[in-house]
Amino acid sequence: YHAQPSQGTEQEKVDYALNNKRRVIRLVLQWAALYGDLLQEDEAAMAFLEEFYVSVSDDTRMIAALKEQLPELEKIVKQISEEPKAPQKKHKVLLQLFNTNDDRAQKRQPIRGSDEVLFKVYCIDQTYTTIRVPVSSSVKEVISAVADKLGSGEGLIIVKMSSGG
Repeated sequence: YHAQPSQGTEQEKVDYALNNKRRVIRLVLQWAALYGDLLQEDEAAMAFLEEFYVSVSDDTRMIAALKEQLPELEKIVKQISEEPKAPQKKHKVLLQLFNTNDDRAQKRQPIRGSDEVLFKVYCIDQTYTTIRVPVSSSVKEVISAVADKLGSGEGLIIVKMSSGG
C-alpha cells in the first residue's frame, strides 16, 4: 500500500503515491467482492481488511482524493464482518470444479457446450473421485456420471458450498 517514492518533483511523487494507493484499494475491493464469503471465515483476512480500512481512513485526512473510495471500502468491510455465519451442514456428495490447465484455458478461448470440465466428487467418507462431463451437461447427466463412476446412484445430491451454508 505504501509504495516506494518515485524520483521527480514533489507533485510527481504525490501523484505516484496516490495512483499506487488507488490501485491497491481497487485490488482489495475486487478481492473482497469476489471472496467475501471465504474471507468471512478467515480471521487473518478480516483483521487485514479492518486494518486496511483504518489505514485508508487515516490517509484520507492527508490525501483528500482517496475519500471517493472510502465509502465503498467501508461498505465491503461492514458487509463481510456483519454477515451471520450459518451453521455448517454435512452433505453426502460435493462436486468441485477445478482447473485442468489445458492449452485451451491458457489460450483464453470461449467455452463451447462440447468442452469438457473435470469435477472432484467428494463423498461423506472423506474420499473423492473425479468425473469429466461436457459443460452443457444437465444436473441429471452429472448425477448419472457420478453414479456410474461410484457404482451407485443412491443418495446422490449436488450442492453448492459457500461460507454462508
